[in-house]
Amino acid sequence: MATAVLVIDMLRGFLEEGYPLFCGKRARRIIPRVKRLLKRESAAGSAIFFLCDRHAPDDPEFKMFPPHCIEGTEEAEIIPELAGFRGKVVPKRRYSAFYGTTLDRKLKRLGIERLVLCGVCTDICVLHTAADARNRDYVVEVPTDCVASMSLAAHRFALRHMEKVLGVRLVRRSRRPGDFL
Repeated sequence: MATAVLVIDMLRGFLEEGYPLFCGKRARRIIPRVKRLLKRESAAGSAIFFLCDRHAPDDPEFKMFPPHCIEGTEEAEIIPELAGFRGKVVPKRRYSAFYGTTLDRKLKRLGIERLVLCGVCTDICVLHTAADARNRDYVVEVPTDCVASMSLAAHRFALRHMEKVLGVRLVRRSRRPGDFL
């Protein structure tokens, strides 16, 4: 089954201290795990897509969240730890990586049937991307040690919702207590 990995918002604005939507130290712990996932999936021939928040300075989202990841700023860049991986960058302006982007067309052109989602935030962009992917009949898998959120409670809710309501397959590789569910 042709597979693509969707690396969601692994950006400086979410994973480096000092930015208004820094997801915290728990989120930084997924970086080496995402690197291992990308190495493994690249070696298996999976396509890699980096879905990146890239907002206009007057984006309506800033009514709910502080301005973040404004197009052309350092904050909107992929974190240095992942910048060396080959993959297609798909800018997005909303929670779902499918909304208003070329992602679905690119996946269909490659014959992709299975998506592996990783990144931040589990309860926002990962969840909304998973819902849109399932609505498009993709098989969706989420390695629970490769996603994180600002709130552990919201992270856990999103994982349960993806599994129980959306039919997402959760993959648990780590045994560290408190990390995932």
